Amino acid sequence: MTISRRILLASPVLAMATPASAQGDWPSRTIRIIVPAPGGAGTADNLARIFAQEMEKRLPQRVIIENRGGAAGNVGATAAARAAPDGYTILWTWAGTMATNPAMYSDMPFDPQRDFVPVVLLGSVPNILIVNNDFPAQSLAEFTAYAKANPGAINHGTTGNGSSMHLAAELYGQRSGTRLTHVPYAAPAAATTDLIAGRIQAMFNLVTGAQPLVTGGRARALAVLSPERVPQLPDVPTAAELGMPGLAFGTWFCLMLPRGADPAIVSRLNALANEVLADPEARRRLEGAGMALDGGGTPERLAQYLREEMASHAELVRISGAKVN
Repeated sequence: MTISRRILLASPVLAMATPASAQGDWPSRTIRIIVPAPGGAGTADNLARIFAQEMEKRLPQRVIIENRGGAAGNVGATAAARAAPDGYTILWTWAGTMATNPAMYSDMPFDPQRDFVPVVLLGSVPNILIVNNDFPAQSLAEFTAYAKANPGAINHGTTGNGSSMHLAAELYGQRSGTRLTHVPYAAPAAATTDLIAGRIQAMFNLVTGAQPLVTGGRARALAVLSPERVPQLPDVPTAAELGMPGLAFGTWFCLMLPRGADPAIVSRLNALANEVLADPEARRRLEGAGMALDGGGTPERLAQYLREEMASHAELVRISGAKVN
């Protein structure tokens, strides 16, 4: 779900084990940020690298990215959970790994709440409904009318069970009372190719993936699933503007530390992240890469948000029937 639609309440989260290092010594060496995704491409990796560069500008030490893809983010998150809680290993993670996977995997190698210390909520990238140019619906209302008149006839492509594209479509089906046919792909490029060719009719893509298709005239956007219009596609109305205020979904990003991290370091890192999010040039770079900067705030805000998201994602996974093992 998108961040700005939440009512975020404070809750205590920083009762930790004996501190592993002192704030006054941090950082005295290179910091690594584990990104649970392959390097060189993708929204998560691109945003993480921008954020790491902005952090490094404000620190006396280097900040490096370590990509550890696999199992929908579980491989990288597990590595971070098992790292020393000394403030030198940070997890850059997102909704799928932290909120969806616990409902998808029957044997999770980590617990998002037990094994990590929340640091800060960063921002989100919303999903957007796009259709093949030859599809008859010209608006969200027409898309819904078509889906109701032709149950199961609209094939929507995703990057797999439990992906943001999949859960966004499940949320749409729940709110609209329609039934679409899910077509999972191993990679977004394959789904995009089939959308353009008309082999599937729709995608609830991330804005970052949809923008070049829409601006290039290769697909048509019907509605963005966010509380506000996005700067990348300012002419595309939100679902709320079109009469579906409950249809908001996206991938959010956050920073976490391994359990046992020194509360003083958590506080220092939280302040640093908020400083980055408030800087005009950093904001320009992050927004240019597709992030809606609706994050920030305290570790308690992230802890509360994570609890809410785990509950809502679990319900969408239940409705979809998706399971990995």
